[in-house]
Amino acid sequence: MAESQLSQEELAQRVAVLRRFRALLTEQRDRFRSYLEELDKQRDVIEGGSAEELMAHVELEEKIVANIFAMQKVIDPLDEMYRAAGGAVPGTAAGVRSLKSALEDLKKEAVIRSNRNKDLLSRRMAEIREEIKTLRTNPYRSGAAGRPAAPTLVDITG
Repeated sequence: MAESQLSQEELAQRVAVLRRFRALLTEQRDRFRSYLEELDKQRDVIEGGSAEELMAHVELEEKIVANIFAMQKVIDPLDEMYRAAGGAVPGTAAGVRSLKSALEDLKKEAVIRSNRNKDLLSRRMAEIREEIKTLRTNPYRSGAAGRPAAPTLVDITG
Protein backbone atom coordinates (compact mmCIF):
# COMPACT_ATOMS: atom_id res chain seq x y z
CA MET A 1 0.00 0.00 0.00
CA ALA A 2 2.90 2.34 0.68
CA GLU A 3 4.05 1.88 -2.90
CA SER A 4 0.63 2.82 -4.30
CA GLN A 5 0.53 5.91 -2.07
CA LEU A 6 3.97 6.87 -3.21
CA SER A 7 3.03 6.41 -6.82
CA GLN A 8 -0.19 8.37 -6.30
CA GLU A 9 1.79 11.10 -4.58
CA GLU A 10 4.33 11.07 -7.38
CA LEU A 11 1.53 11.19 -9.94
CA ALA A 12 -0.04 14.14 -8.13
CA GLN A 13 3.30 15.97 -8.21
CA ARG A 14 3.68 15.27 -11.90
CA VAL A 15 0.18 16.53 -12.59
CA ALA A 16 0.90 19.71 -10.59
CA VAL A 17 4.14 20.30 -12.49
CA LEU A 18 2.38 19.71 -15.79
CA ARG A 19 -0.47 22.09 -14.99
CA ARG A 20 1.89 24.84 -13.88
CA PHE A 21 4.14 24.28 -16.88
CA ARG A 22 1.21 24.46 -19.30
CA ALA A 23 -0.13 27.58 -17.58
CA LEU A 24 3.24 29.31 -17.85
CA LEU A 25 3.62 28.33 -21.49
CA THR A 26 0.15 29.71 -22.20
CA GLU A 27 0.99 32.96 -20.41
CA GLN A 28 4.24 33.25 -22.35
CA ARG A 29 2.39 32.66 -25.62
CA ASP A 30 -0.08 35.42 -24.74
CA ARG A 31 2.78 37.79 -23.89
CA PHE A 32 4.41 37.11 -27.23
CA ARG A 33 1.12 37.81 -28.97
CA SER A 34 0.81 41.16 -27.18
CA TYR A 35 4.42 41.89 -28.14
CA LEU A 36 3.60 41.20 -31.79
CA GLU A 37 0.61 43.53 -31.58
CA GLU A 38 2.82 46.27 -30.13
CA LEU A 39 5.36 45.75 -32.91
CA ASP A 40 2.58 46.23 -35.48
CA LYS A 41 1.42 49.42 -33.73
CA GLN A 42 5.01 50.59 -33.52
CA ARG A 43 5.39 50.17 -37.28
CA ASP A 44 2.41 52.47 -37.81
CA VAL A 45 3.87 55.03 -35.40
CA ILE A 46 7.25 54.93 -37.15
CA GLU A 47 5.58 55.53 -40.48
CA GLY A 48 3.53 58.37 -38.96
CA GLY A 49 6.59 60.01 -37.49
CA SER A 50 5.33 60.93 -34.00
CA ALA A 51 8.36 60.90 -31.69
CA GLU A 52 6.35 60.92 -28.45
CA GLU A 53 4.20 57.98 -29.49
CA LEU A 54 7.28 56.11 -30.66
CA MET A 55 8.95 56.61 -27.28
CA ALA A 56 5.82 55.31 -25.52
CA HIS A 57 5.78 52.23 -27.75
CA VAL A 58 9.49 51.59 -27.22
CA GLU A 59 9.03 51.79 -23.44
CA LEU A 60 6.05 49.43 -23.56
CA GLU A 61 7.98 47.07 -25.82
CA GLU A 62 10.88 47.04 -23.35
CA LYS A 63 8.49 46.14 -20.51
CA ILE A 64 6.93 43.31 -22.52
CA VAL A 65 10.35 41.94 -23.49
CA ALA A 66 11.48 42.11 -19.84
CA ASN A 67 8.34 40.18 -18.83
CA ILE A 68 9.01 37.60 -21.52
CA PHE A 69 12.58 37.07 -20.30
CA ALA A 70 11.47 36.90 -16.66
CA MET A 71 8.85 34.32 -17.56
CA GLN A 72 11.41 32.33 -19.55
CA LYS A 73 13.62 32.14 -16.43
CA VAL A 74 10.76 30.33 -14.70
CA ILE A 75 9.79 28.18 -17.67
CA ASP A 76 13.28 26.75 -18.29
CA PRO A 77 13.67 25.08 -14.84
CA LEU A 78 10.07 23.91 -14.96
CA ASP A 79 10.74 22.38 -18.37
CA GLU A 80 13.67 20.48 -16.85
CA MET A 81 11.44 19.28 -13.99
CA TYR A 82 8.81 18.22 -16.50
CA ARG A 83 11.34 16.19 -18.51
CA ALA A 84 12.90 14.72 -15.36
CA ALA A 85 9.45 13.57 -14.26
CA GLY A 86 9.23 11.54 -17.43
CA GLY A 87 6.88 13.85 -19.29
CA ALA A 88 4.47 14.07 -16.37
CA VAL A 89 1.18 12.39 -17.22
CA PRO A 90 0.93 9.90 -20.11
CA GLY A 91 -0.96 11.28 -23.09
CA THR A 92 -0.50 14.96 -22.24
CA ALA A 93 2.83 15.50 -23.95
CA ALA A 94 1.14 16.45 -27.23
CA GLY A 95 -0.50 19.51 -25.65
CA VAL A 96 2.78 20.69 -24.20
CA ARG A 97 4.57 20.09 -27.50
CA SER A 98 1.96 22.13 -29.36
CA LEU A 99 2.32 24.99 -26.86
CA LYS A 100 6.10 24.89 -27.20
CA SER A 101 5.79 24.83 -30.98
CA ALA A 102 3.42 27.81 -30.94
CA LEU A 103 5.80 29.65 -28.64
CA GLU A 104 8.75 29.03 -30.97
CA ASP A 105 6.71 30.22 -33.96
CA LEU A 106 5.77 33.39 -32.08
CA LYS A 107 9.43 33.98 -31.16
CA LYS A 108 10.46 33.69 -34.80
CA GLU A 109 7.68 36.04 -35.89
CA ALA A 110 8.66 38.54 -33.18
CA VAL A 111 12.26 38.55 -34.40
CA ILE A 112 11.12 39.10 -37.99
CA ARG A 113 8.77 41.96 -37.07
CA SER A 114 11.30 43.54 -34.74
CA ASN A 115 13.96 43.51 -37.45
CA ARG A 116 11.48 44.95 -39.92
CA ASN A 117 10.68 47.79 -37.49
CA LYS A 118 14.39 48.42 -36.92
CA ASP A 119 14.96 48.69 -40.67
CA LEU A 120 11.95 50.97 -41.03
CA LEU A 121 13.15 53.14 -38.16
CA SER A 122 16.64 53.33 -39.67
CA ARG A 123 15.22 54.47 -43.00
CA ARG A 124 12.99 57.02 -41.28
CA MET A 125 15.94 58.39 -39.31
CA ALA A 126 17.98 58.65 -42.52
CA GLU A 127 15.13 60.62 -44.10
CA ILE A 128 15.01 62.96 -41.12
CA ARG A 129 18.79 63.46 -41.27
CA GLU A 130 18.49 64.38 -44.94
CA GLU A 131 15.74 66.87 -44.12
CA ILE A 132 17.96 68.42 -41.46
CA LYS A 133 20.86 68.68 -43.91
CA THR A 134 18.68 70.44 -46.47
CA LEU A 135 17.45 72.83 -43.80
CA ARG A 136 21.04 73.67 -42.84
CA THR A 137 21.97 74.43 -46.44
CA ASN A 138 18.82 76.50 -47.02
CA PRO A 139 19.85 80.05 -48.02
CA TYR A 140 16.68 81.47 -46.48
CA ARG A 141 17.31 80.08 -43.00
CA SER A 142 18.92 83.30 -41.75
CA GLY A 143 15.53 84.92 -41.68
CA ALA A 144 16.20 87.42 -44.46
CA ALA A 145 13.40 85.96 -46.57
CA GLY A 146 10.73 87.19 -44.19
CA ARG A 147 11.99 90.81 -43.97
CA PRO A 148 11.40 93.41 -46.63
CA ALA A 149 14.45 94.38 -48.62
CA ALA A 150 16.24 97.54 -47.52
CA PRO A 151 15.62 100.40 -49.97
CA THR A 152 18.52 101.29 -52.23
CA LEU A 153 17.01 104.33 -53.93
CA VAL A 154 15.33 107.28 -52.28
CA ASP A 155 12.79 109.40 -54.19
CA ILE A 156 13.62 113.08 -53.45
CA THR A 157 11.32 114.64 -56.05
CA GLY A 158 8.44 114.61 -53.78
